[in-house]
Amino acid sequence: MARSAIVVALPASESDHVFAELALAGFEVVTVETPFELEAVLDSRRDVAVAILDGEIDADETEAFQRALRDGGRAVPALTVVSATTFERLSLADDDGSGNEYFTRPYSADSIRWRVEAMCIRRETVDDGSGPVLQAGPIGHEAWSRRATLIAVFNPKGGVGKTTVATNLASSLQARKGKSVLLLDADTVTGHVTTSFAIEAVRTVADSWRDEAEGGPSESLVELASAHGSGLRVVALSDSPINTEILDPERVVAAIAAARRSFDVIVVDLHPSYSTLNQAIFDEADRILVPVTPDVPAIRAAVQFLDVARALGCRERLAMVVNRANSGVSVADMERTVGLPAFALIHSAGVLFVRAANEGRTVVEMFPREKITADFDELADRLLGNPKPEGNVLAGFRFPTRLKEPAGA
Repeated sequence: MARSAIVVALPASESDHVFAELALAGFEVVTVETPFELEAVLDSRRDVAVAILDGEIDADETEAFQRALRDGGRAVPALTVVSATTFERLSLADDDGSGNEYFTRPYSADSIRWRVEAMCIRRETVDDGSGPVLQAGPIGHEAWSRRATLIAVFNPKGGVGKTTVATNLASSLQARKGKSVLLLDADTVTGHVTTSFAIEAVRTVADSWRDEAEGGPSESLVELASAHGSGLRVVALSDSPINTEILDPERVVAAIAAARRSFDVIVVDLHPSYSTLNQAIFDEADRILVPVTPDVPAIRAAVQFLDVARALGCRERLAMVVNRANSGVSVADMERTVGLPAFALIHSAGVLFVRAANEGRTVVEMFPREKITADFDELADRLLGNPKPEGNVLAGFRFPTRLKEPAGA
């Protein structure tokens, strides 16, 4: 099956590298230099999924490029590459709902490829090589409102409570906020969500895809997900770090995108690394929660991630969750050092976590009246856009406007 065409209108110093990376990924790449050339390409073919533009050119020429993407009933989204300074100015603007996105310089060709992959997935493109990009069917208001919010939980340092935050947040959203939630264990090295939930005989995504390669049926994440007593659905990418090469990042993200029609929220627990799989999920995520404990190694890791996230183009979607907030370095000092406001505070409750783990449950389930459960409830409320109006140490914090297409919760 042929892939969509991508138009590239970048300076020659960048265009060749981007062209080579996208072509390697199987896209048909067309380079143009002027708005007239772009208009000619769009007039002659209807399979263009994304146009990559230079956002640092003359304003009149920029408008001409954008007009070419809109004229004649077209609605081709633009991925506009800009400087960090320009991006900071643009980040104050509201999303116009067009699907247009921005990418900051400097960047790698690989990272821009993954942004293009995600944009194509979000458009739900199906290209049979015979004509226009087709939708899988009309999407009404009700169907769009079921498109899950995707929350990734990540820190490049282990031991900061990443899985604890992911599992208890998912439990709060499901059991206490009335949302349908899929919890995806995407930690293919040390992931243990299913075992901590005492879910046995798990069929992983890797198991399913290996069987499919040998002639077995195709299975979705919804079909693979196991039910937990809290009402959560849980699925794991793999139960072993060996032989995970079948977990192609592009295919994993496509599977997650397909599952978004069946849930209100998808929470993804990631391995602490900058793998291509994690980068692909960063690009798709609506929010990236960064659990940070009040100690120097964890804070250093968070500072590093901010720098990496800026290069990857996902900096505006990070939110720091201070775990074990009542110990060690003060929250104010953490905020100053990391450069992020605390999106939520999770206080220590070591014994309660041990007791819950021994039962294969979460603290949210077992201890509904404890302060730790209130912490996770508040985190859930903030992600759902329902912060407490009073008595909240985080009151007044506004999550940055996202330039990507918003997902319904």
